[in-house]
Amino acid sequence: MSNEEILKAVFPFLEGIDLVTCMLVCKQWREIAQDDYFWKCLCAKRWPSICKQASPPTLSYHKLFKTFYKRQHSKPFLPPRLSFNDLEFYIDMWAEENLIFSEVVPGPVLRKGTWTPPSGISDVLRYHLSSPDYKMTFPMQPRFNIPLGQSLSVSVLVSRKDSKKVACVINKSLFDYIDRSTYRAMAFDYLDFSPAHPFVSGIRAWISLLFMDHGNEGAIDVFGIELDFCDAANTEDQVLWLLDMLDWK
Repeated sequence: MSNEEILKAVFPFLEGIDLVTCMLVCKQWREIAQDDYFWKCLCAKRWPSICKQASPPTLSYHKLFKTFYKRQHSKPFLPPRLSFNDLEFYIDMWAEENLIFSEVVPGPVLRKGTWTPPSGISDVLRYHLSSPDYKMTFPMQPRFNIPLGQSLSVSVLVSRKDSKKVACVINKSLFDYIDRSTYRAMAFDYLDFSPAHPFVSGIRAWISLLFMDHGNEGAIDVFGIELDFCDAANTEDQVLWLLDMLDWK
């Protein structure tokens, strides 16, 4: 067999990355490897239905394979259209029907990394707060105790100075889960998005009361608040994009 015949017999058995490597060897190998038959063989392994038609749905099977053979990398976000300097958060909490906390928190104060938790918190909670996941936190000053057994609820609204509009983040949700392993009492609500984003849904905002461990099972000593969106937004820019998509009124 000639050299060309050997290559044409071997190339159909190669994987895509190997066939591309062969194209870099020399001019003869590149010209042979560009035969769309070899790329059709690769496409047939990955998308058999594509090869049931007489011709490829794109210009060539080579182009089809190059475009879709591996998962596309996510494109970087453009810079968000608002900043924490544009935002103010209105946080209100009730024990039963008694208002126990009411504060207007400027965006720059709530953003990640603007305060240091007090000494004496548990190692588990310290590790949680120092993790790379993006969390917005705010210190309770002064700290206060909340007796367990009471119904605790919270509301969070956010306003933007650039457009004079307000959106709801959490609407009177209950702190119905107390995690004593991480020393957090948690509540959540689903975000309401603008009609301009009809296919965005099911994203939850979580708010946590951060408390100390004093061995008191009857009350929690709250020293801070944490607000986050779990896996939906893990950087400051992603949080701002998420907030920008809310249903602002």
